[in-house]
Amino acid sequence: MVGARTENPNPRRVRDREAVGPAEGPEGRGIRMVSAMSAIENNPHEESFAALFEEESLKHVVKEGDIVRGKVINIGKDHVVVDIGYKSEGTIALYEFQQADGTIGIKEGDEIDVFLESREDENGLCVLSKEKADRLKVWDEISGACERDELIEGTISARVKGGLSVTIRGGVKAFLPGSQVDLRPVRNLDAFIGKMHRFKVIKFNKKRGNIVLSRRVLLEKERAELKGMTLEKLKEGQIVEGIVKNLTEYGAFIDLGGIDGLLHITDMSWGRVTHPSELFQVGDHVRVKVLKFNVETERVSLGLKQISEDPWTHAQTKYPPGTVVRGKVVSLKDYGAFIELEEGIEGLVHISEMSWTRRVKHPSKVVAVGDTVEAVVLDIDPRQNRISLGIKQLEPNPFASLKEKYPPGTVVKGVIRNIADFGIFVEIEEGIDGLVHVSDLSWTQRVKHPSELYQKGDEVEAVVLNIDFDGEKPKVSLGIKQLVPDPWDRIPYDYPIGKIVECKVIKVLDFGAFVEIEKGVEGLIHVSEFSEERIEDAKQFVKPGQMLKAEIIGIDTAERKIGLSFRSATRAEELADAQGFSGGAPTATLGDVMRDKLAALAAQVPGNKDKTEEDDHGDDDGASS
Repeated sequence: MVGARTENPNPRRVRDREAVGPAEGPEGRGIRMVSAMSAIENNPHEESFAALFEEESLKHVVKEGDIVRGKVINIGKDHVVVDIGYKSEGTIALYEFQQADGTIGIKEGDEIDVFLESREDENGLCVLSKEKADRLKVWDEISGACERDELIEGTISARVKGGLSVTIRGGVKAFLPGSQVDLRPVRNLDAFIGKMHRFKVIKFNKKRGNIVLSRRVLLEKERAELKGMTLEKLKEGQIVEGIVKNLTEYGAFIDLGGIDGLLHITDMSWGRVTHPSELFQVGDHVRVKVLKFNVETERVSLGLKQISEDPWTHAQTKYPPGTVVRGKVVSLKDYGAFIELEEGIEGLVHISEMSWTRRVKHPSKVVAVGDTVEAVVLDIDPRQNRISLGIKQLEPNPFASLKEKYPPGTVVKGVIRNIADFGIFVEIEEGIDGLVHVSDLSWTQRVKHPSELYQKGDEVEAVVLNIDFDGEKPKVSLGIKQLVPDPWDRIPYDYPIGKIVECKVIKVLDFGAFVEIEKGVEGLIHVSEFSEERIEDAKQFVKPGQMLKAEIIGIDTAERKIGLSFRSATRAEELADAQGFSGGAPTATLGDVMRDKLAALAAQVPGNKDKTEEDDHGDDDGASS
């Protein structure tokens, strides 16, 4: 039978179960010891044998579930026979000794630790296990390491719910929560699979077979040690090395060794940086300069561009005004375009400096981001890190010859581009506008708003009055009324004081009536000049559109005003009639004539006719009475 002993090297070993007695439990062992002591008392010569028997019995007391030491006595095809010093040997499946390369990792005579599952099976052999012994030894080692606060090594083998599975000693599986993988939350846990790390046991339950590990605790401890070392030697102005730990929109966090420093986006480069990811990736090694270090708050400000020289140091000598430069468009704003001349130096081309004549509404109409353009340096301020550039200065200024092209008195034709309260803007050529002030629209008309005469888009003629170069862009003054002679140059001669003219009422107000003497020439008949009698409201006697005769009684060429009188004209007519009167006819006074004229004039006003008829009836009644 496999595993049965063929010889008895120790003649003192008792193999008879009945002689040895029950082997199970301490009670069985006690019975054996009592029987042996009784035999010794009856036979004193057997003292030496009894002592050896007691020693051997105590030595070979084993319990199921224990790990015992055994010796390999035979390696068969499928099993390995191991002697654990018990009454019978035990067998272990050969595959439990198979190594990763397929070989058997033992030989006859090797002493190994095995797990006693049962002292006897149906064949009378011990049931042993090498794997379970190894596993229990690993659990004991892990338990000891946990008690001693030691670290264990393991390989992250798979991703599981809530974290990672780690294979540690003897193939034992442990759980690594996601929150304990690193100092910061890890988005991609798969990146850790297959890597070996050291861990700290933070939870251990042998009965349940539950082991929870932490890598974060170890990292925090290492980080604290590094932090202390770093804080001792860290100082402002120092050049240090670090690793990019995290990227944000406003900068990058650099691990300096137990302590993080912030490299702000404005301190990354002398040039333009839109996002830190343009220069760095997590894990990059960088050399930076310590700009600020607060020991109390442990805040560290870092700079990368400060390691190199500021390009603005020599900008004034390199880019004096008037220099033609070449650069790349890096940004567009509503007010202009930024041109990168070199790393760290940018200039602004204002929208007004893009074209002499074109009306550029947005820089994108002229340039685009990424374009390489030429420009002229207009001004430089190294203290403010500003350079003003111009594109239109690459071409001749078309305004330089404007005075020669349009001397005063030149008649031009153009389209009304815009209308304002104070005048109209006329485009005389592309990009060049002239202003016709509201006072230069007409010699005689009172224009309250230019829209009374013109509309946007109308084509008009005008006379160039003046060109003023007060600034880069000239101001062109135009006039429309200057196309014709000023009628006021002849009005004093055409309408001398005392002349009676026929005029048309165009507007009636409380204080008088405005009349048109000729087209564009107006005058005022004051309310006191209608009659010798007092008149409160001129609207009672005249209306717009009515024709009447009036005498010129005053002319103010400076104010361009003409005063007229209806009563003076009426008086003159009366005198003329009186001078041509023949004797024998009924006589009439001047007041009678004036009264009749005024009554006839008032009768033409609506609403006054009935009143006049009533007055006439009243006179008739008075006369008849």
